[in-house]
Amino acid sequence: MSFYTGLSIFSTDIITTQKKHSSAEARRILALLNGYQAEETDFFTEIATETSGRPFFLKKEADFSISHCSYNLKSITAVSFAEGGDYRTGCDIERVRPRNGAEEIAHEFYSAYEKEYIYSAEIFDIKKFYEIWTLKECYIKLKGLSVFDMARIPSFISQSIKFEFNGISALPLSFFLYELTDDSNPVCTDEHYIMAAAIEGARNAAARPPEIIWFSQSSLVCKIKSEIHSLSRA
Repeated sequence: MSFYTGLSIFSTDIITTQKKHSSAEARRILALLNGYQAEETDFFTEIATETSGRPFFLKKEADFSISHCSYNLKSITAVSFAEGGDYRTGCDIERVRPRNGAEEIAHEFYSAYEKEYIYSAEIFDIKKFYEIWTLKECYIKLKGLSVFDMARIPSFISQSIKFEFNGISALPLSFFLYELTDDSNPVCTDEHYIMAAAIEGARNAAARPPEIIWFSQSSLVCKIKSEIHSLSRA
């Protein structure tokens, strides 16, 4: 199970709603994760982007991915962090809420088995929709793809309608799916999130999950929903 810690230290000084994180903002967040000051940690100091726009540390001692969503003046940010130069990671977090066009998105981009999974007793299950969506998004972020590549991302549901990555991976690749809720306020349906993280390692790298940390205004309980491991293939 991935290590995760809920931190109620969210600040709008750290996250700018609906804007991409600048290098300075990313450094501040990442410095908080391990209790470092950015200037004291060399590999936090220089962040560049791949041609796809994916951010990375110029000194590749670690990899990271940042995801955030906001609603009704509330925000949550999640970060996956993989220390070691042999890893890449991706992360996505979504609030479970009604979404216009969700069924159309599923019909357009989800596999037949994924659609069978999200239609529980022939009723569209929005939580299951976000489970598949976050898994696909974290894969996109790990690979440096775009949402326009969504249709060609492998299925995350097997023929037996269970979680399984049905793609070919040249390197060991794992996915972790989480559900976050505010157990102190069970009637508050706004505080319900699905989060997914992916990690890809070199053949000689020891298998391990990414570190997952989130920043929110509420104290949330994180429960793991599923782990999906894909063996590398030549």
